[in-house]
Amino acid sequence: MRIGLTILFILLLKVCEGYPSTSLRVTGLGEPLLKDSVKADTLLALAKSQIGKNYCYAVADPEKGFDCSGFVYFVFHSFKIEVPRSSKLYKNYGQKIPLDSARVGDVIVFTGTNAKKRSPGHVGIIISCTDGVPTFIHSSSGKKKGVIISDFNESPYYKKRFIKIVRVAKVYP
Repeated sequence: MRIGLTILFILLLKVCEGYPSTSLRVTGLGEPLLKDSVKADTLLALAKSQIGKNYCYAVADPEKGFDCSGFVYFVFHSFKIEVPRSSKLYKNYGQKIPLDSARVGDVIVFTGTNAKKRSPGHVGIIISCTDGVPTFIHSSSGKKKGVIISDFNESPYYKKRFIKIVRVAKVYP
């Protein structure tokens, strides 16, 4: 048995030699994943575990609360995936994706409260997309303050503020 495990370990080391040290990481379950990747159910579980946490401007701490970009940052940073800490920095960040092609883990980008200013001011994480209509989780400063789930078609408010969807990581099924 020990010889078999030793051989398996040596083979794994040989396979991983071709990867730069920053392109392969090991999850807590011992599964090798490419850098900037996460399983969808793992990402969703962490994001949804924050539902109800307070909205708190300029904070990315589950004990204190989150602003919108702080929430997105916290979720992805928990999986060692680097994303901007400010919603404004999403202007030129990530791979732009058509709205009807949104997938779990994509970031949805909106203007701030003034829809006429077409620069990023709010972000959330896509948790599903059915018939081209995304549902997302975000930290809202609106009437329902804190981490909530919203549907893109919930109100015209989201549609008029929508800027884009960006893919920031490889999210596996």
